[in-house]
Amino acid sequence: MRQQHGEVQVRPGVEADLPALTDLYNHFIRETSLTFDLEPFTPEQRRPWLLSHPQDGPHRLLVAQEATERTKNPHNGPPPAPSIAAAAPGGAGRPDGALLGYATSSAFRPKAAYGPSVEVTVYCAPDAGGRGIGTLLYRALFEALAGEDVHRAYAGITQPNEASRRLHARFGFRHIGTFTEVGRKFGRYWDVAWYQKDLG
Repeated sequence: MRQQHGEVQVRPGVEADLPALTDLYNHFIRETSLTFDLEPFTPEQRRPWLLSHPQDGPHRLLVAQEATERTKNPHNGPPPAPSIAAAAPGGAGRPDGALLGYATSSAFRPKAAYGPSVEVTVYCAPDAGGRGIGTLLYRALFEALAGEDVHRAYAGITQPNEASRRLHARFGFRHIGTFTEVGRKFGRYWDVAWYQKDLG
């Protein structure tokens, strides 16, 4: 499943993406409260997470990459590893196809009866704002999930985050409750608002 949207390509994440994916996620660990992880990861530490998102089934990983002449032609085979430059100023538009963001659907809870529910997330590179990357990723993700045995999608959004609230509302999520002061990071407590999308 590879989709072209102008100068952005959305496709399943692969092993070669791991360094760039790790670099992007580490930015959000170090600089924001959007994730409650506290310590940055190495690519090797993130490998189990990558492998838990195969290219089919309910648990997916999709990446948005700057399109290049090579990646625009589907006959050129799998894309090369994207650069990690998208997480740094001026990284977008490099010829190696900078990573612009990623979206996942993951297990909501480990117990078997939760199987038809997934938790979804989307992360966009800091300099990719305003390009609709989150919208492209979620559109592709929910298209991929349409044929799967998924009944509900959930998203937890650390407050405040108006941009994420608007994105999820655009895709039919509704607010179902807020966990108050549920996480502690940067010396303070944070609320997490939970949103639900009905899929089947």
